[in-house]
Amino acid sequence: MSSADGGGTISPAGSASRVLPGLLPGQPLTALAPMQDVTDLPFMRVMAHYGAPDYFFTEFFRVHGQSRPEKHILRSLVENQTGRPVFAQLIGEDVTHMVRTVKELLSYPIAGIDLNMGCPAPKIYKKNVGGGLLRDPARIDTLLGALRDAVPGLFTVKMRIGFDSTENYERVLGLINKHGVDLLSVHGRTVKEGYRSNVHYDHIAIAVRTVRCPVLANGNITSADKAAAVLAETGAAGVMLGRHAIRNPWIFRQCRERFATSATHTASRPLSSVLCPPSSVFAPTLADVREYIARLYRETQTPDIPERAHVAKMKKYLNFVGQSVDAEGKFLHEMRRAMTETELFAVCDRHLLTEPTKPFATEPYPGIIARPNCETPVESCSLDTVTA
Repeated sequence: MSSADGGGTISPAGSASRVLPGLLPGQPLTALAPMQDVTDLPFMRVMAHYGAPDYFFTEFFRVHGQSRPEKHILRSLVENQTGRPVFAQLIGEDVTHMVRTVKELLSYPIAGIDLNMGCPAPKIYKKNVGGGLLRDPARIDTLLGALRDAVPGLFTVKMRIGFDSTENYERVLGLINKHGVDLLSVHGRTVKEGYRSNVHYDHIAIAVRTVRCPVLANGNITSADKAAAVLAETGAAGVMLGRHAIRNPWIFRQCRERFATSATHTASRPLSSVLCPPSSVFAPTLADVREYIARLYRETQTPDIPERAHVAKMKKYLNFVGQSVDAEGKFLHEMRRAMTETELFAVCDRHLLTEPTKPFATEPYPGIIARPNCETPVESCSLDTVTA
């Protein structure tokens, strides 16, 4: 495990958990959530350009009887020059094949192995993997034990607070302790709640009080101020951000600047003391957003993808970006109708360069909803179904 060997102290199962150091020692940690069809090598490069998180997590490697680690996901490990640790996430439930895949991945430069116990896509949980595992604590017990034995370094888990209720939640947290998990990321919704309900940050706080490893809070963390508030409420060791890093690639930089102003991760600290936005936090303009879109377009473009297909993929990202461009949703309305590169950037120029110094909204405008999977006619385990 070359990243782990070079960058941090690895704790054996059953010992006090230690994680790889963040960019700024003493600050709460930040992580980019694993997002299928999003957190590939080009996207990690873009995030690093604007301010990398402390940790990256790959798209999940699908594990089954005939599986081998997907080559395009392996690129985010072997060609990654962001300078930040990258954890390899697995999704599956067959112990033999999960252990086999771990052994294969140990030859790559990974920071650790992460188990997906939270994907809420029906096509995933119906196979009893991802969030589907939360219905079966006995299966989780067996799987965590086998993976802990197979992983000599950092072993992490990303989970939700339950499948359709929280009845198994504390039992699963007990298993996290039993098997010496090194880092736990908790999305504060059940699988069935998807992304539409309120996030139950009180349940993330339960995990913080219960498990012996650091906890990353995940779910609807929209801004650096929201991250500070969630850390104050939960006492978590850090935050994991997904969709809102697509919308705002400066968010990890902003979090570090925000965290530097107050002890945000003290649960007893009044929320009012962490919500006053300091002037030292970077505030992007619409011109900055235009540059981000151009960079993202170039980084994700490949010769084998037709122009219209690439534009369709870009529109999935821009569904999130557009939530902070204008309160009326005019950018989103026009962007969704663009079919070519020329049309797409003409829309961007009209809405982002007419008033280039106008601030890009810190939070999504109320009522402006991203609907990325409307760009394709089939359900996929991607942006709209597995992001955080």
